[in-house]
Amino acid sequence: MTDTAVVVGLGNPGSRYADTRHNIGAMVVDAMAARAGVRAGTHKKSNCDVATIRLGDRSVILARPRTYMNESGRAVAALLRFYSATPADLIVVHDELDLDFGTLRLKRGGGEGGHNGLRSISSAISDRNYLRLRFGIGRPPGRMDPAAFVLERFSTVERKEVPLQIELAADAVEDVVRSGLEAAQNRLHAG
Repeated sequence: MTDTAVVVGLGNPGSRYADTRHNIGAMVVDAMAARAGVRAGTHKKSNCDVATIRLGDRSVILARPRTYMNESGRAVAALLRFYSATPADLIVVHDELDLDFGTLRLKRGGGEGGHNGLRSISSAISDRNYLRLRFGIGRPPGRMDPAAFVLERFSTVERKEVPLQIELAADAVEDVVRSGLEAAQNRLHAG
């Protein structure tokens, strides 16, 4: 682990996907930048929108790949190389079908569970042992295709809760950067 944390919020580029379930990771990173009063700029070497903030004694790179979800690994690998960061410095914020809407879970490593963004990152950096903040979006109703569900906007009821849940997710990322995984998990998972 270095003095730099790299926080990547997964999503798809463009206004068509802006408020969809699959873009919740990108929304969390945007909220973190807004809290710090910084704007992301294009980082050409990684093909990401990037902003830098400080949390405690660590520099934190907030990144949002400008690629589609299933191609985000190359952008993340380039970002890690540019900042001389390791997979241990990486925190990926992503949507999670297997958690109820709004449930937040921190973990290190593990499988990708069919998530194409995680699969792309794990493949590109040849490592699965990075931190993940899993943001629950719930399962699709009935027999709806999960691929279609994640690309839809949140329901009317969910939309009322999304801003608060994004803030809680941003809190969780900040906590893990400042306090480490175990302490952050204990606080987040206790509630």
